[in-house]
Parts: sequence; C-alpha cells; structure tokens
Amino acid sequence: MTVTGNASLSVEPNVVTIQLEVVTENDELKVAQQENANTINQVIQSLLQLGIPRENIQTASYNIFPKYDYVDGKQVFRGYEVTHALSVTINSINQAGTIIDAAVQNGVNRVSNIEFTVDDKDNYYQQALSAALENATAKAETIAETLQVNLDPYPIKIVENFNERPVAFQTFATAEKSSATTIEPGQIMIAANVTAQFQFNA
Repeated sequence: MTVTGNASLSVEPNVVTIQLEVVTENDELKVAQQENANTINQVIQSLLQLGIPRENIQTASYNIFPKYDYVDGKQVFRGYEVTHALSVTINSINQAGTIIDAAVQNGVNRVSNIEFTVDDKDNYYQQALSAALENATAKAETIAETLQVNLDPYPIKIVENFNERPVAFQTFATAEKSSATTIEPGQIMIAANVTAQFQFNA
C-alpha cells in the first residue's frame, strides 16, 4: 500500500531581503558610471548608519546598456544607462519601510524583489515533515480499516518529496512624501510532502 502525506505550517516571517537599484543615464559612459558609483556609495553609507551589517549588503547585479531613441524611423544614440542593484537583508522586518525610505532619499530610484522568509525555516520544515508522515500513516490506517486487513504500522519505504524553500514575495505601494512606506509581510506557508509504503495482510 502506497499513500501520500501532506502537512503545512503558517509562519510569521522575521527576515526580509530587498533589492535596491540605482539607475543613472548620461551621454558619456564614464560620467554615468561615476555618478552611479557616487550614489551607490551614499546609499550604502545610509544603510550602515541604520544598523544594517555590511555583510548583509551585496551587489546583486551591475549592468550597462546603450540607450537609443527612434526619430523618423531611424535609431539615434541617446547615451548610456548604468544600473547597480544591491541585495539588502534585513533581520528586523519592522525596519523595512524606514530602510526603503532612507535608500530612496539617498538616490535609489528602483525597488524590487521583496522576499520574506524565516531564519529558522529548517526547524519549521522538520515539524511539517513529521506531521506529513503522521498524515500518511493515518491514511494507511483508514484504508486498512476499510479493507479489514491488518496493517504493519511501520512503513517499509518513505520518500520525501522536496518543496521549494519557504519564502513569500510581496509588492508594496510607493509612499507619499508625507508618509512612510509600509511593508506587510503576511504569513509564510511551509509545506512538507512524503510518500510512504506500508505492508498489510489479511
């Protein structure tokens, strides 16, 4: 007899990772790069002043693109666009809105990829995994009772079906100048799934 067990836990996240981007444009590439570097350095300093550890601030991407306009069907070079993206991990979700506002005030002009998770997700997953096995065992017992057969309570084979790591993605509305940005993390569902094989005899 082969059955599948499922279980999930609803967990409040306590870690958020945000991508902050500085985009600059200029006719000259070196100028665009320098302006971008100056602004990024200013952003990093503002994050450090807010108590974000330097190891929690990492470059996620750095891109240079030539920009063109189309005039009368012809491609006209407009300049260069330089984008430097920082990935910032915040261990206090309550700080997220304040950090975003400070980053924007210091030159960030694009915010994306807000990702919520928990720092002890493995512990929650183990709890869900245990509950999933209990769920599989209960199903096997129900089937055995229905068929009126004797079930060996110990499965002869268990397969863990891996899930994606537990994260929650959310967007947020850009705040008005008179108010602070509010980030609502919601809940994260941490799920586990197993397939268990049992023996029975009549």
